[in-house]
Amino acid sequence: MARSDLLVALVKAGATGDRHLARTSTEALIADEKAKQHHVLADRLAGALRSNANGGQSAAPPLAQEAISRGPSTRDLFVDRMPQRRLSDLLLPPITRDACEALIDEQRRADVLRSHGLEPRHRVLLAGPPGNGKTSLAEAIAEALSVPLLTVRYEAVIGSFLGETASRLRRVFDYARTTRSVLFFDEFDVVGKERGDIHETGEIKRVVSSLLLQMDDLPSWTIIAAATNHSELLDRAAWRRFQLRLDLPAPGERQIANFIASYFHARPLPGDLGRSPDQLARALRGSSLAEVEDFCTNILRRFVLSLGEAAPARLSSELRVAIPGDRTRQEEERETWRSDLLQIRQPVVTSAKTGTRACRPQREDRQARLREAIAAPGAAARPTEERRGAALRLRRR
Repeated sequence: MARSDLLVALVKAGATGDRHLARTSTEALIADEKAKQHHVLADRLAGALRSNANGGQSAAPPLAQEAISRGPSTRDLFVDRMPQRRLSDLLLPPITRDACEALIDEQRRADVLRSHGLEPRHRVLLAGPPGNGKTSLAEAIAEALSVPLLTVRYEAVIGSFLGETASRLRRVFDYARTTRSVLFFDEFDVVGKERGDIHETGEIKRVVSSLLLQMDDLPSWTIIAAATNHSELLDRAAWRRFQLRLDLPAPGERQIANFIASYFHARPLPGDLGRSPDQLARALRGSSLAEVEDFCTNILRRFVLSLGEAAPARLSSELRVAIPGDRTRQEEERETWRSDLLQIRQPVVTSAKTGTRACRPQREDRQARLREAIAAPGAAARPTEERRGAALRLRRR
């Protein structure tokens, strides 16, 4: 049974001649029927929507038909997959988790909001450094709503001909309007870049303008999620379009330790890792969550391939996770090597004509050779006494 509000909206659109209301109501009805697995009725409604007033199919302009025949099909413009990650599996800041749960609750109870003339929020911007869960969060939102995740493929969307990119983006949004889904733009700054940049061409400005119009026309039952590592590059109008702007910062030691503990709690190994999660977190300080997950997965992978014979403690040590003390000692030796360079006094000569002071060329050559020695591989591994002796010899000359 179709929703009563959609039937009322269709009758009102027919009585008043409101074509926009008729189209949006029909698209909502198509999405509702697809969610009920009534694909035959949904296809018939979609075919009727494409028909013109005379009963024939609406004809596209010749250039548009040529672009469609030359370019990829609509289903090739995005990757359609069912999500697997859950929101409870992700390590998120409390404010970000609360905002996502509120968004999911609004989408689940959208009928209550619509009965009061309100629409649920459906435009989300995820910003932060790479490898900290932006794509996973978009997947978790789709999993919580039991809808597919549509990831836009830029290599298929971006075309070399004038107007091709905007035309393909419109086809993506036309599909998303009739399908309950999460439309995901990874690296959103590729298509949402600031239009005031003088180094960009006019084509990207037209693409951004078309993208903004398509975002405004997207119904609330389709969530659009965009992820970017460079939020400062986004167009200001694109930034304003998003109703939720969530930050996913790099994890600290406490978050890394919690992630390692939860990872191996869900995938227990016989024996311990030889180090506590706090010690491993100190060794992995500065890593992203993706890198920490790769480290944990490598331990699990090598344990499985050893058929259970290798001890997890030996596997973690073989992966050469640096002990904080060892890392500090290497940094101290490198800093000593650099301080030797800075302590060398550079004799100067005074020009008889100008009275200016300048370093002797041979001293500059020696300094250049010393800098090359510092940058050379293995320079930090040289004994400190040897480096200091070399610096003293240069100082005496």
